Amino acid sequence: MTASSDRDSSSALVSAARKAPYLEREEERVLAIKWHTEQDQNALHRLTSSHLRLVIAIASRFRNYGLPLADLIQEGNVGLLEASARFDPFRDIRFSTYATWWIRASIQDYVLRNWSIVRGGTSSGQKSLFFNLRRLRAKISRQQDPRSGQELYIELAQAIGVSVKDVAVMDARLGGPDVSLNEPISHDGEAVSQRQDFLKCDAPLPDAAVAAIIDTERRDQWIDTALNALDDRELKIVKRRRLSDDGATLEELGSEMGVSKERIRQLESRALEKLKCELLELAPEIHGN
Repeated sequence: MTASSDRDSSSALVSAARKAPYLEREEERVLAIKWHTEQDQNALHRLTSSHLRLVIAIASRFRNYGLPLADLIQEGNVGLLEASARFDPFRDIRFSTYATWWIRASIQDYVLRNWSIVRGGTSSGQKSLFFNLRRLRAKISRQQDPRSGQELYIELAQAIGVSVKDVAVMDARLGGPDVSLNEPISHDGEAVSQRQDFLKCDAPLPDAAVAAIIDTERRDQWIDTALNALDDRELKIVKRRRLSDDGATLEELGSEMGVSKERIRQLESRALEKLKCELLELAPEIHGN
């Protein structure tokens, strides 16, 4: 949407809002009851149209995020309709008070979805960080005692209730617009590369990753074959002592098998020697490792 069309749409919405009549408290209550109990569409229309001024007022507070005001107002109307569907007219509360929360929440969600192509956190803490970081930073920076960047992050994190890392990441996001990874980088007036060409990836190369998987599978096969050389008692000891997350002690195995812990140690030593010989026959190259 161009700036001109946005202004035209916004002007039309503001004009419509100004024409909508104000509702007295009792009239508002009657309309809300009719909608709540009878699903009267005319009552809903009068109830919501009379609160368009509220939607526009709240939407205007979010204009600094670079999104069209007309879109913000439309999202506020979504929140207004949601409030209408959920409002209990039998409680002693004005509809505007109840609707304000839903209107603001709907607009905030829209801003978070569209402010950047990079999706941020949607938890209550992340939302509070996004919408309050600049305001709190400006407030703290106006104080007399100077602070380093890290000290400022710590104070902001404590004020909002998030981690220092979250504050640093959000501050970086708010510090500049989105930049395409395909944006060309010029050198001596010529575009010779793109931003994505300078991204660093610490993951192994595909051929190295595949080689690691193959090596792991081969070693597993060697171990399975070598274990077949053990008798039942030796196999049990090796599995319980070496291949279990909570390895059994010599005393535990000795008690289970009815022998001394020294005998268990001897059997284990013999079993490991067998495994070593079998593995050297299966894969002589591992001898150097």
